[in-house]
Amino acid sequence: MTEVKNEVVEDELVVEEVEAAGEDNVIEEAIEVENNADSVIEELTVKLQEEENKRLRLLADYDNFKRRASLDQEALQKYRAQNVVTNLLPVLDNFARALSVEAKTEEAQSIMTGMEMIYRTLVTALETEGLVEIETLDQEFDPNFHQAIMTGADDTKPSGVILEEMQKGYLLKDRVLRPSMVKVNE
Repeated sequence: MTEVKNEVVEDELVVEEVEAAGEDNVIEEAIEVENNADSVIEELTVKLQEEENKRLRLLADYDNFKRRASLDQEALQKYRAQNVVTNLLPVLDNFARALSVEAKTEEAQSIMTGMEMIYRTLVTALETEGLVEIETLDQEFDPNFHQAIMTGADDTKPSGVILEEMQKGYLLKDRVLRPSMVKVNE
């Protein structure tokens, strides 16, 4: 019977050891599952942050696109008449040359009066579109608005002042269509 008792005690010890080992395994498995869950959460958090950054970049790109499209549309509207006005500048030059001729007969004077009326109407129409003549005489030379084609000497005026205008220059709103061709004091 002692043998059976010893066996039972030994079995109980084995069972206790197995139970203790099982609890340790369960605890280790729980810790491992918890660590895996933490790493999965970290991984998912990183992916979520990356996706959020992508979304924010896309929103910023879209806002920039809308702003650029709006600016392009405004510029298109603002300068819509640029091609037509540019093509009409030689017409203005020719009218100015024709009007500078002296009319000697009464018939020529009436033709000149009609041409002058047409010229004023054309200039008014172009001014309503934003055409502005660039001021030149007695102005300081500015390479953004003037093109120097000659130099001259006038002791009464300071150096760099425009002495004479050879061809008129024009602005459309704030854009130079054609710079003024000028003679500049040395």
